[in-house]
Amino acid sequence: MDDRHAEYMDQLVKAVETQPGETPESLRNRVILEAVRLQEAPQGLSDELPSAIQSYITKVALHAYRVTDEDVKGLQEIGYGEDAILEITLSTALGAGLARLQRGLAALQGANDAQQTY
Repeated sequence: MDDRHAEYMDQLVKAVETQPGETPESLRNRVILEAVRLQEAPQGLSDELPSAIQSYITKVALHAYRVTDEDVKGLQEIGYGEDAILEITLSTALGAGLARLQRGLAALQGANDAQQTY
């Protein structure tokens, strides 16, 4: 990534991971990592998270347009409030977005390398 944007990306990740919130930093960090991993291997998540969170992360990361009120209610039923669900959603979206950005940049770099060899 262009160095002029790297600092902003680092600040964004740090803000989502470390700002005080309803969910622990460790959960937000795990959600970001799982969302990144889903972009590379969408067959499933690790067993480190409750199944309701795994299901929600998978849906948000891979098919966000399919998220329903029932998905949110599933997280509420296991004790997460609206702020915590927002933090989980933001962490998931950030992880998925970062993974897609890296893939896109890699593809552009490959295209630039291919153009340079002609």
